[in-house]
Amino acid sequence: MSATKSPSRKKKKDSLEVRVRRIHRRDLNRTWEFLKLVFRDVNRETVEYQRPRSKRRFLEVYTSEWIEQLVYEVHGEIVGYSECAFEATGDDNWVNPRWFEKRGMRPLFVEELAVHPDYQGRGVGSFILEQLQHLARTRGCTHLVLEVAENNESALSWYRARSFYKLDAAIFLAQKVPGEPDLLPPRRLKPRPPPTAEGSSPTTGLMPEEVSGPALAGKKPRAPRAASGGARKKAATLPRSEPE
Repeated sequence: MSATKSPSRKKKKDSLEVRVRRIHRRDLNRTWEFLKLVFRDVNRETVEYQRPRSKRRFLEVYTSEWIEQLVYEVHGEIVGYSECAFEATGDDNWVNPRWFEKRGMRPLFVEELAVHPDYQGRGVGSFILEQLQHLARTRGCTHLVLEVAENNESALSWYRARSFYKLDAAIFLAQKVPGEPDLLPPRRLKPRPPPTAEGSSPTTGLMPEEVSGPALAGKKPRAPRAASGGARKKAATLPRSEPE
């Protein structure tokens, strides 16, 4: 008589277990590839990237002492990632700490929460959220704070189902500007102003016949003007040169 496997043993063999640990330097490259896979479709539909802007920025995060990076694995495969900060730091930081201080909130800022597409709906995301809540309690934080694109409906519904609510955060606004050519169209000039009473041109102050070449050739040269008193005094003080 052949032995049959008990249901409990079969269930234990088929079940998967997710483990969490802190990220290591050797994990950086494959974690970056994991993030690109998770946010690939989301980034095509959002104005702002929902992951680090560049790999260089992602590698810089690893060296920060205020940021906690955790990876979640099933049989050594990365199926989840979380990144959180206990303080609002960084040059590209969007958080105003005084807003939370005024309301008596000590937030844990969740920078990233990602689940592999093949493991979504299997409890990985809930496990990540529980881990973040545990970190918040051990560090004395009162709230988890994160940013989600408004058109990321699946993520919004997931967070709202877990008692997340919207804060007084900024949203992107846009105004459509009517299209126009780069260069303005021709513009009609004002009519030429009438001549002055003396008949002179308003631009040169000369009579029309004085502007032409022959008229200028027939004019007598003006006599040189007498030097001013200051000039005459200066000339009188100059020493005379003696004849050789």
